[in-house]
Amino acid sequence: MKIDKRHLLNYSILLPYLILSVFGLIIVYSTTSANLIQNGLNPFRSVINQGIFWIISLLAILFIYRLKLNFLKNSGVLTIVMLIEAILLIIARFWTQEVNGAHGWIVLGPISFQPAEYLKIIMVWFLAFTFARRQQAIEVYDYQALTKRKWLPKQLSDLKDWRFYSLVLIFLVAAQPDLGNATIIVLTAIVMYSVSGVGYRWFSALLTGIVALSAVFLGIINMVGVKTMSKVPVFGYVAKRFSAFFNPFQDVTDSGHQLANSYYAMSNGGWLGRGLGNSIEKRGYLPEAQTDFVFSIVIEELGLIGASLILALIFFLILRILLVGIKAKNPFNSMIALGVGGMMLMQVFVNIGGISGLIPSTGVTFPFLSQGGNSLLVLSVAIGFVLNIDANEKREEIYWEVAEAERSTDDVFVASQEEIYEEYYNE
Repeated sequence: MKIDKRHLLNYSILLPYLILSVFGLIIVYSTTSANLIQNGLNPFRSVINQGIFWIISLLAILFIYRLKLNFLKNSGVLTIVMLIEAILLIIARFWTQEVNGAHGWIVLGPISFQPAEYLKIIMVWFLAFTFARRQQAIEVYDYQALTKRKWLPKQLSDLKDWRFYSLVLIFLVAAQPDLGNATIIVLTAIVMYSVSGVGYRWFSALLTGIVALSAVFLGIINMVGVKTMSKVPVFGYVAKRFSAFFNPFQDVTDSGHQLANSYYAMSNGGWLGRGLGNSIEKRGYLPEAQTDFVFSIVIEELGLIGASLILALIFFLILRILLVGIKAKNPFNSMIALGVGGMMLMQVFVNIGGISGLIPSTGVTFPFLSQGGNSLLVLSVAIGFVLNIDANEKREEIYWEVAEAERSTDDVFVASQEEIYEEYYNE
């Protein structure tokens, strides 16, 4: 029996993705067209570039949806992907031009990409692959099955440890410095660790420790002073962001310029907004209005009510993705879906927290709405993973129901569990 995956497509995930992506194109045009016209350029330039990436993203979803799950579980493929990612991160750090105080963009003619963006989904894939293979050990030994009673690898023999690879890749991102993506990757890794099967008390302890360390870190910066901390290597780039976090109106013309104008934009929006395309702050007042602070412009143009509807839609999408992970019977499938949902949730939290001043601004884009082809492509690949996993979980369930029905009606041996799994994964 063969079941076409076309009939198992999860439209409760695909449709919100399509709506958010199309609305993102509208927002990209709204936030970029005025400045492009002012500079004598084609007002559709940015939205055309974003549209090209969206078409590529749709093709990527189609390709990933048709992949066999065994391909994602191939250790050789994952090793090659991670090796390429590490090389690209090294190139981005040491052999690229500095942009806004940081490295990270690799430019090849008209094409530019940011390797740190792709590490987010690669980390989810890698940790799901690693933790899924240790489920039996986790059931018996809890967190010790993952850490071997050592929180960090200390010997040369530990270099094959999952923590070593994760720490190296995260360090390469933070060294660019790209603290925004590094933060999301760390938070996503914590989510993956939490859903790996270890006791919930370890997640609580880990989360409490991170919150406490963050509070201590911010307290030290506040006492020592941002100017003093800016002399620390690599930290100089993010020093202004911390200064704005403590008091954006203290230096409105420099360090607090973005956050202060973000507040002005949200204040201008009110409940119903000024209308799509009528933002004041995007006309040169709010830098990076089309990327990091795009949601401030959304609030200004659509108001709190319109922005809340968009947040509700993206939270609905995240919830449906998490539901796929919760229902999945296969550990690898479950952790991939939960990791993707956690990654998107962390990105929304970090972006909203940054534009509202709840946390220091990190330069993280808002999912689907911000201009950025790399971000859109990574999110689309993640959606493709979840759609593939959901379809295969449904197909496996149908196989078992049919097998049980045939076994109950005919006193004939249908198939062993291994044979059903082999048909399921290789069809």
